[in-house]
Amino acid sequence: MNECIFLAGASGAIGRRLAPLLVADGWRVVGTTRSADKAPLLRAMGVEPVVVDVFDAAALRRAVADARPEAVLHQLTDLPYALEASKMADALVRNARLRDEGTRNLVAAAVGAGARRLVAQSIGFIYAEGPTPHREEDPLLPETHPLYGGTVTGVLRLERQVLDAPLEGVVLRYGMFYGPGTGIAAPAGPGSVHVDAAARAAVVALTRARPGVYNVAEADGAVDVQKAVRDLGWDPSFRIA
Repeated sequence: MNECIFLAGASGAIGRRLAPLLVADGWRVVGTTRSADKAPLLRAMGVEPVVVDVFDAAALRRAVADARPEAVLHQLTDLPYALEASKMADALVRNARLRDEGTRNLVAAAVGAGARRLVAQSIGFIYAEGPTPHREEDPLLPETHPLYGGTVTGVLRLERQVLDAPLEGVVLRYGMFYGPGTGIAAPAGPGSVHVDAAARAAVVALTRARPGVYNVAEADGAVDVQKAVRDLGWDPSFRIA
């Protein structure tokens, strides 16, 4: 297989688990990082590193065009290690901007480069109150929510941009991450997902997903993951050996 995957966020918690899976499947992986210091880490995983800031639209457009990817994987976040409480207020603002402006730049770059598919990371723990497990069609919290309103706005803008783009847009609504690289060793609550299982969902979404939204979490009653299990052949218990 000679096709290329452009992995935005290759040096993040998910990216570090995802990149080796893609390489093992035979993909040529071009991965981004904002830090030149992390380029050797990406090379060690078999990834061709690109140092670029997603907010630099022109540089990002050039990077994606040079890669000529079959698909783009959006795994960009800007959150503190272990979700350190003292840093979360500022991080939520940065992350909302990343989901909006960063996604807009990445979608434009993917479309401009002729990518066939875009798979993007979203979240599945901001559903509005109601019967559980939540299905993908259930409403999210209102954008006026006093604590998570900005997060909801960022998520809605990310998902709309991905799903409305003139390519095959796939949104993975991940549960709360735990496992290697997250600083969180075990599920922190209902609707969690191990980073290895989350990475595996992105891999299978590249070739098996129809455009749309998929919940990706453990089957603990918080969200309904049957769509991902049935349509993608995804296994929530997947772990990298």
